Amino acid sequence: MAEGDNKSANLLAQEISQLEEQLQGWGEVILAADQVLRWEKPWFPGAMIGAVTVLFTMVYYLDPSVLTGVSCAVMVLCVADYLVPILAPKIFGSSKWTTEQQQRFHEICGNLVKLQRRLVGWWKRIFALKEEKPKMYFLSAISCLVVMAWIGQQVHNLFLTYVIVSVLLLLPGLNQHGIITKYAGMAKREINKLLKQKEKKN
Repeated sequence: MAEGDNKSANLLAQEISQLEEQLQGWGEVILAADQVLRWEKPWFPGAMIGAVTVLFTMVYYLDPSVLTGVSCAVMVLCVADYLVPILAPKIFGSSKWTTEQQQRFHEICGNLVKLQRRLVGWWKRIFALKEEKPKMYFLSAISCLVVMAWIGQQVHNLFLTYVIVSVLLLLPGLNQHGIITKYAGMAKREINKLLKQKEKKN
């Protein structure tokens, strides 16, 4: 058991190290983005949502076709992938990295690797459910897709995308400041109260 745990830990450390090497050119940008996403300054969430709103407003007024939108998005990614590793060290000064910054970069890479493993694990569970309980898999998949199709029909697709992107960007800050835990705890307490009241009535 211990030997298996050691192998798993070594494999995780190796994956984190590989990711750190791949993202080294983006290190300064990743650290800056991490500060914004975790709301290290009180005006960060407002600025972030403002930037997202401006971006989606531009898309709404320009109304590009799907092919144009995808092409522009990929083009921006290609330009960023080329320029960021060149310009970032000159702008931020990578030689001035502190031990704390290096440690935070390591933690971010570790979190990304764990997230990737979690997503792969969920994907494998879905396929395992398909093999073991095909009827349940079929009903669950159809139900989820019907609900998603209904939501997509009721809400404008661009607005829905805007809401999803905004929520995803706010999640790290909400989690960092304990807001999710706070309201989840409140919801849990209210549900427990309702269940107890129902039991008393019965």
